[in-house]
Amino acid sequence: MTSESVAPVLGLRERKKLAARQALGAAALRLALERGLERLRVEDIASEVGVSPRTFNNYFSSKEEAVCSFIVAQQERIREALRARPADEPLWDAVINAAVIQASRDGSPRREDVRRMRDMLRNAGLFAEMLRAHATVERVLAEAVAERAGSTANPLHARMLAGIVQSASRIAFHTWLTSGPDAEFLPTFVNLLREAAAGMPALTAAAAGATAERTAAS
Repeated sequence: MTSESVAPVLGLRERKKLAARQALGAAALRLALERGLERLRVEDIASEVGVSPRTFNNYFSSKEEAVCSFIVAQQERIREALRARPADEPLWDAVINAAVIQASRDGSPRREDVRRMRDMLRNAGLFAEMLRAHATVERVLAEAVAERAGSTANPLHARMLAGIVQSASRIAFHTWLTSGPDAEFLPTFVNLLREAAAGMPALTAAAAGATAERTAAS
């Protein structure tokens, strides 16, 4: 890893601000799942963390933004896990291992909580904030990928890899949510990432077989 790829160290002030933002976001999500978005007030979120509504407004522009901030927070944790991987670890291995480590730490959410979140997304304001959060996620992980790849790497390629990780997570999560109670998120997520890292060999082999069958039948 080059010297340009060394991650910046946050000072005490920045760490405190990050911790406060994460605490507010976690409280907003928890209270929204318990009470519903319509009954949630900024004052409730601030009180849960022990700060004033004015302090809340220093971090979030709305309760909807605070509720959706867990999406970016999760990706920030993957970014930091990637920055902590050994310098000599190949890029794809480092990305997969960082994602797996963080997914294992986070654990799978309760299915009932996910269903409640999906119901809340009928709210136009919350849905818009969710879309904005997902757009931010790609940039967050791409930063660490670009750092690791060095100054000669194409930043568009870093964003592409980050997008692949995001898509694999989304697909694995949806599969877990809509499958039976014994389904697991992490194995599906890892398999998708390894398939992408290898250049999608299973998919291209299946496509080649289908092409050969069509050719033989014509």
